[in-house]
Amino acid sequence: MTWKLDARLTNATVLTMDTRHPVATTVGIWNGLVVGVDDAVTELPARQEVDLGGATVVPGFIDAHVHLAWAGTGMRSVSIGSCERIEDVLRVIAKAAGERGQDEWLDVVGYDQRPLGRHLTVDELDAAGGGRKVFVVHDSGHACVVSSAVLRMLPVDVEHHQGVLAESGMAAVRELRQPYALDELVDAIEAAGRQCLAEGITTVAEAGIGGGLISHSGVELDAYQRAQEQGRLPLRVQLMIAADALHEVAAHPADGVTRALDLGLRTGFGGDRLSIGPLKIWTDGGMMPRTAALTEPYVGLDHSGQFYRDPDVLVQQMVDGHRAGWQLAVHAIGDRAVDLALAGLERAQAEHPRAAARHRIEHAGLVRPDQLPRLAALGAAAVVQPNFLTYLGDDYAAVMGESRAPWLYRGKAFLDAGVPLVGSSDRPVTDGAPLRAMQFMVERRTAAGLTVGPDESITVLDALQAYTATAAWACRAEDRIGSISPGKRADLVVLDADPRAVDTARLGELRVRATLLDGRVAHGDSLGL
Repeated sequence: MTWKLDARLTNATVLTMDTRHPVATTVGIWNGLVVGVDDAVTELPARQEVDLGGATVVPGFIDAHVHLAWAGTGMRSVSIGSCERIEDVLRVIAKAAGERGQDEWLDVVGYDQRPLGRHLTVDELDAAGGGRKVFVVHDSGHACVVSSAVLRMLPVDVEHHQGVLAESGMAAVRELRQPYALDELVDAIEAAGRQCLAEGITTVAEAGIGGGLISHSGVELDAYQRAQEQGRLPLRVQLMIAADALHEVAAHPADGVTRALDLGLRTGFGGDRLSIGPLKIWTDGGMMPRTAALTEPYVGLDHSGQFYRDPDVLVQQMVDGHRAGWQLAVHAIGDRAVDLALAGLERAQAEHPRAAARHRIEHAGLVRPDQLPRLAALGAAAVVQPNFLTYLGDDYAAVMGESRAPWLYRGKAFLDAGVPLVGSSDRPVTDGAPLRAMQFMVERRTAAGLTVGPDESITVLDALQAYTATAAWACRAEDRIGSISPGKRADLVVLDADPRAVDTARLGELRVRATLLDGRVAHGDSLGL
C-alpha cells in the first residue's frame, strides 16, 4: 500500500512562525502532524487536496493563562453584568433566590462595583437573598461580597467590610463553597473549551487548580481527566497547580523537596492533551478591585493595594517550589508585587541554581523601567493580558496617573529588554479573543478610543509570536506546538484574511474560518476535510 499524506492544504498564505521557512503556500498533514510545507510536500501523494482559496493559515493560538472551570461555571450562574443600578442588582438576586432552596448556595457573577458607584453590602444581600448563602464574585476573581449566612461560616479572624472580602478572604469563601460536583466541572470545562476553539485557540494553560482564589474542588484535576476520558476535553490543557495544594512530604533531605504534591508530581507530568504545568503562586490582587500591590498609591485613593499573604511566606513558596523542580508562575500585577516576585526568583536561583527554569510572571501589569533588566536576567517570561486594556484601560490609566500609565501591560519594552512576551486572556475576567488582544498590542488603543502607552506598540508578527511560538516556549511545549514545522502537531487556524495586510483596526474582527486540532477540524468550516 502506498503511503499518502492525509491532507495537503494548498493555495494559502501560511504564516508558519518558523524562522527557517516563515511564509509558505502549502502544508502537508499526516497522522495529526505537520509533515512539511511547500516543496517538501507538493509532490507527495495525498488522500485529500484542500484548496483554501487564498485564506491565511497560522499556528493554533495558545492562551497561556485562562480559567476554564471558572468561565464555564460562570456561563451557568446568575449574572448581574448588565445591571447599572444597585436596585437592579438586588432585584436579579431576589428573583434567583426565590428559585432556590433555603440551604442552597446562590452564586452570582458579573459583579463590578465601579459602574454601580459602590460595593454591595451584607445587609442588602441578606434582604435580597432571604437569608440564603449568597456569593457574589467580583469580575477580577480577587474579591467578593457575601451574605451573613456565609460570614457566620468563616473563621473569626477573616476580615471583611460590610460583607466585602478580598484576596485571602476571598479564598476562604471559595474554600467554604467547595466542592463543586465533578460532573458540573466537566460540563463547564467542555463549554469554555469549545468557546476557545471558536476563537482559534487550540491550547490553554489553566491558571491555578486545587486551591487559592479560583479553585472549585479538592480533586479538581479529576474533572479534567474525566473530560479527557469522556472525549469532552476539546483542546490541549496544561494545568497550573495552586501552591496551596502542596503539603509537607517525607522526602530524603538530599532531594531538597520539603513540600510537594503526592507522589512527587510536578511540572511536565502528563501527555499531549492534558499535562501538569507550573506551580501557581499569588502575590497580590487586581487593579479592578484596587488590590494590586503598588509602590505608590492609586490616584484618588489613600492606599496602594495589598499582598495576598505575608511576603516572607510567598518568597519561601517560590524558593521551595523552585528547589523541588517546579516551573513557577508567579501572579504579580502591581509593581510592588513584581518587586516581590523578582526578589523571590532571584533568591531561589542564588540558593539553588537551575538552568532553563523558565519561570513566569503572570500579568506583569505595571512594570517599572528598572525592573526590566532584572526580569531579563532571570530569563522569566511576562505573561500579559492585552484585552485588560482593551476593555478596562481607561480606568486603569486613570488610577495609575500620567506617569505610570505608560508602564501598563507593556509590549515593546519587554521585547527590547530580552524578556519573552507571552499573550493570554485570564478568561473570563475579560473577552478572550486572541485576535482582538493582538489588535491592542499593535494599536495600544482601548475600546473607548484612549491610547495607553503608545511607545509599547509592537508589530503584528510580534503579537502573533506572543500567542504562538513564545507561548509554546512558556508552556514548555515548543517541541510539539507553536509553529507550523515538520513533526509538530497540526494545530492550525484558518483566517479569512492575512493579519499583516489588513488595517490594524480590523485585526480583532478577522473571521476564524476553521480551527484544526491534530489536523482535524474542531470548529468552523469543514474545509472539505
